[in-house]
Order: sequence, then C-alpha cells, then structure tokens
Amino acid sequence: MQASDVPRAMAAALSTASSLGLTANDAIVLHDSNKLTLRLLPCDVLARVAPEAHQVAQFEVELAQRLAESGCPVAALDPRVEPRVHERDGFVVTLWTYYEPVTPREISPADYANALERLHAGMRELDVPTPRFTDRVEQAQRLVANRDRTPALADADRELLGDTLRSLRRVIGERGGAEQPLHGEPHPGNVLTTKNGLLFIDFETCCRGPVEFDIAHAPEEVGEHYPGVNQDLLRECRILVLTMITTWRWDRDDQLPNGRRLGTEWLGRIRAVLDRKGFDTRGSSG
Repeated sequence: MQASDVPRAMAAALSTASSLGLTANDAIVLHDSNKLTLRLLPCDVLARVAPEAHQVAQFEVELAQRLAESGCPVAALDPRVEPRVHERDGFVVTLWTYYEPVTPREISPADYANALERLHAGMRELDVPTPRFTDRVEQAQRLVANRDRTPALADADRELLGDTLRSLRRVIGERGGAEQPLHGEPHPGNVLTTKNGLLFIDFETCCRGPVEFDIAHAPEEVGEHYPGVNQDLLRECRILVLTMITTWRWDRDDQLPNGRRLGTEWLGRIRAVLDRKGFDTRGSSG
C-alpha cells in the first residue's frame, strides 16, 4: 500500500471495528503489501485493509467461510462480528481471528504437505468460479511487454522472462492433467503456525489449475511428501512460478521490501535453472 495511504487505512480499520462494538484503540502493522494487515488492540482482531477497488475481498470472505465450515486448515473470520466486507473512507476492511504465533520453529515438510493436501481436498468439493492459472501467467506476460510499467528491466532480461512465461504456459497447458480450485500462492508467508496447526490465509489469488502449481510455491521438500505428485510437472511449475514472481519485482509499483534486489537475484536463478535443465524457451511459440 502507498505509504501516504497507510494512516488513513489504519484509521478506517480502527473506526470499522469500533462501530461494530469492538474495543479498538491501537493498530500494529503486521504486513504491508498490496493490502495492509493490522492487529487491532485491545480487542485482538486481525484487520485486512485494501483500496476500495480491491473487490476480491468479498470473494475471499465467502471462500474462507465455506472452507472453514468444511474443516479445511484456514484462518477464520472473527466470530464476534458479521462475516462481511466493510467499506469505509475509500477502503474495504475485513476482520479475522488473530492467532497468537506459537514458539517459532521450522515447519516440517510433511506437515506442510499434509495441510496443503487437506486444503486441496476441501477446495475440490467447492463449486466456485475461479480464473485459470494461465490468467495469472498472462498478467505477468502483459507486465513484461509493458515497458512503461517495467522501465528498469534490461532487454535481455525482458526477453528471458517473456520467452519463459510463454513457453512454460504452453508446455504445462498441453499436459492436459487434472485441474481443480487452488489457493494460488500457498507460500510460507501465507501459512500461519498456530496451536491449532498450520492454517492458510490470503485467498485473493485463488485460481484453477494442477495441484503442482500450488505445490511449486512451497519449499522444495514439500513436494516429496505430497502424494501423487507429477514430478516433471512440478519442476516446470517451479520454474514458471519463479519467473512470475520475478516479473512482479520489476513492476515500477512493486512495494515488496528489497523487491528489486530479489528481482535481480531471481533472474540469475532462472538462467541457472534453465541452463541446468537444458530447457530452451526461445524456440517455443504460443
């Protein structure tokens, strides 16, 4: 979120909670990206605040409700207030349960895989309209092609990203494997370690695709514990995901801390992976 909008967003969250009967006098910033995540005190509620145009919030609330009701490992909305999107001062605000972190420890790959498998099983039972994962690839392709949005990207790097996105989108699409609703970005930053076990958050990137696309966001060892994984497809998805997140880092409006440094580092990693695997993206079309 733009730094100039943060004070207004915090005020919107506090006033929303107060209007619903929650005692909210202070807000602690937990995460700031395209939306602001706050811990409101003393009521101890997690508030997520995004610009009003961020209408995916309603979809996220409804999906989280349905997944929680079916026993999936997801963070719940705050039970003290009506589960809906609140609009205030140009922002949309949603209120969630705050989970006190357990003693920090590394998440075991087996636990991670088990939680993700349970999430996928629950999502398979839902009939929800979601974009295909290729829509997100197309977004990255449009960003690479737009020099105004990615002015710092060198020509050779632009070609690398564009060719890799185009080629892997085609290769993965032609595999014709089973597809289902996915989280979209179940990386460690979207997994909470709580006394209730691992819980997934942030479903705004929900899409339809092979489970390998989701697994590709997790640490590499997780794929070794998830049953029935197509390892060739997973390797392709890992390169695709790496290329997509590298592309986001070159967006002039990217707000991830150290994003440009990561973008440079990841470009080198993409080249190393492609060279190691002998994967030629230049001759592909589609």
